[in-house]
Amino acid sequence: MKKNDYIDNIVEWEEEFSFYYPVKVRFSETDMFGHLNNTIPFIYFEEARIEYLKSLGLMDDWVSKKNETFIVVADLHCDFAKQVFFDERLHIYVKADSIGNSSVDIHYMGKRENGEICFTGRGTVVQISKLTGKGVPWTDEMKQAFQKKINVNV
Repeated sequence: MKKNDYIDNIVEWEEEFSFYYPVKVRFSETDMFGHLNNTIPFIYFEEARIEYLKSLGLMDDWVSKKNETFIVVADLHCDFAKQVFFDERLHIYVKADSIGNSSVDIHYMGKRENGEICFTGRGTVVQISKLTGKGVPWTDEMKQAFQKKINVNV
């Protein structure tokens, strides 16, 4: 696998993941060559990120109409290592990498059931105010949640 600027040591980086979300590649997610369309990992990242944030206990407040804050994806990146095909089962791993004042860098890893890495990714999520559209700092509780190593798999 090629070196990515957000991965210093692939073995150590891979070991830091504890949460994953299982997906099965649907026929509609493949292209005319029979492999996973290059846009689909971003959908997988979203699904896994939401389940990860739920497991941390953070999603309920953001989706509440009463809450003043919600999260937005500021950037998202994917690096492809192996082709993926229809009907394959993958585990989409998610972890918080670095926590800023109102942002968090999220890392992703798509692996086959045999442990082979197919793609990796990273992106920044920012908590913002519904009223001002500006960043809102994480609470201490939120920072602690992001630092937890979750061993829950959906």
